[in-house]
Amino acid sequence: MLAENVIVQINDWRKEHISDRQFVLFLAFVVGFFASVAAYVLHVIIKEIETLITSGFRVMTINWLYLLYPVIGIWLTSLFVKYVVRDNISHGITRVLYAISTKRSKLKGHNTWTSIVASAITIGFGGSVGAEAPIVLTGSAIGSNLGSIFHMDKRTLMLLVGCGATAAVSAIFKAPIAGLVFTLEVLMVDLTMASLLPILIASVTATCFSYFFTGSSAMYDFRVDYLWSLSRVPATILLGIGCGFLSLYFMRVMSWCEDGYSKLSTHPYKRLLVGGLVLSSLIFLFPALYGEGYGSLGIFIEGKTEADWNRVLGNSMFAGESKFLILYVGLVMITKVFATSATNGAGGCGGTFAPSLFIGGFAGFFFARIWNMNQVGVYIPEKNFTLYGMAGVMAAVMHAPLTGIFLIAELTGGYNLFIPLIIVTISSYLTINIFEQHSIYAVRLARQGKLITHHIDKSVLTLMSMDSLIDKNFTSVDPNMEMGKMIHAISASRNSYLPVVNDNGTLLGEVDITKIRHVIFRTELYKRFVVGQLMTQPAALLSVNDPMAQVMKVFEKTGAENLPVIDVDSRLVGYISRTRLYNTYRRYVADFSAE
Repeated sequence: MLAENVIVQINDWRKEHISDRQFVLFLAFVVGFFASVAAYVLHVIIKEIETLITSGFRVMTINWLYLLYPVIGIWLTSLFVKYVVRDNISHGITRVLYAISTKRSKLKGHNTWTSIVASAITIGFGGSVGAEAPIVLTGSAIGSNLGSIFHMDKRTLMLLVGCGATAAVSAIFKAPIAGLVFTLEVLMVDLTMASLLPILIASVTATCFSYFFTGSSAMYDFRVDYLWSLSRVPATILLGIGCGFLSLYFMRVMSWCEDGYSKLSTHPYKRLLVGGLVLSSLIFLFPALYGEGYGSLGIFIEGKTEADWNRVLGNSMFAGESKFLILYVGLVMITKVFATSATNGAGGCGGTFAPSLFIGGFAGFFFARIWNMNQVGVYIPEKNFTLYGMAGVMAAVMHAPLTGIFLIAELTGGYNLFIPLIIVTISSYLTINIFEQHSIYAVRLARQGKLITHHIDKSVLTLMSMDSLIDKNFTSVDPNMEMGKMIHAISASRNSYLPVVNDNGTLLGEVDITKIRHVIFRTELYKRFVVGQLMTQPAALLSVNDPMAQVMKVFEKTGAENLPVIDVDSRLVGYISRTRLYNTYRRYVADFSAE
């Protein structure tokens, strides 16, 4: 109660002394700071857990504890989610998209910290997922909850959610531009002059504090040894097309595995057993699958010789056997999707951001090695193509080519690679766009018709709520009611229609008052007719589950002024009027389009 009073007093003071626009800029700074702290804390915890449990592993021998640690991590995460969180925190970025689409950008308070704990346990113990999605959810939740505390309107809440997501990506990778374009491409928050400055403030703030916490160096110590040339264009395009098909494989297999694990949702320990067995077996065979995998990518990006690259074989049964390097890289590239889906399917917490970068990096190295071994044409540098592959797969999986370009450039400081990065991401994106119209995060919502897009009309229809449009204040009549009693019902009704329902509330038809004017004042007919003889069928029926785009089409097709809404059992819920529908639509368009 005391906290609420303090917030009310602060809110009253700031309304008198600070404009809404200025206050949003301040909140963007606060969101950027806390998102950077969250990213730093998460990676520190992951690093500490991983160091603690794997510090005694020998590089040149297999380690049987790889069979145990991932299962322990997932089990601990499941217990934390079940008994502490008591809510679903998986698919972090998808949940942010869902909040924007259907919850007016409101995320629960626990999302500001629970994803950090759950993903730290999962990844630290070897879960083959990424920390980016949990941090994006955390940053977005920070923005959403700060906005809710200070009673911001829904448009400002959406902007603060975007600030949180931008800050999260910027803090993780020290990549402010990538954070900005990620929010535009993946979360599809429209960029206007009103939203540009807050998002930039959140992005730069998070990046600066990330530099403060972890130093000013880029994530990878990359040096451009081979400048891009026109002679390498064919190889670059081929890699892009290959990344597109690899991304399609990743998305389809991930969806198939998720469906399989969801069938075991009623048997959590069976799901843990199946998923844990798959994950631990894969990590035992291919230790490069342990955790996020950025260390393995670093071997390819920073390495220069065969000896450097062979370090990726460490801790496996292939250790020291350089002749198996290509085979090992190819198998890791193909099996990563099974390890990621097993981690989340068994009860772990993590995202697909890092796995897409991991698969792309291994694919780029694999492609370059095969090309150079067969002397197909001009030599192509393996470490450059590792970066191209990372950008290509991520751009295709996330349907975010600009994010792929700027992320890799900022991740390595390799701004000289812009042209090949553009070629790879465009080739990859165009390839997957033939088969998949939405990103891995948006495809679930798109199938349900709950996805916000840059198309204002579709976005407005998505934001409109069916429940808020239904008029449930109506007077219903029985089909056996005499006409005389129906007249009394008409006088008590404020509508031009009377729904006819049976004892179970099932809609049988309706009496349109405008259609019975010729008999309504003939008292001699009051006992001769019953309601069932006067009712007609409505022009169309709407369901409570119909998307608003479908509702709008039905009104346009029928030209009706009012249409009944029924539930799954055909019981009448209420009516929607054309006037109310279009007035609400115009108001949303005006709000959505306002600067």
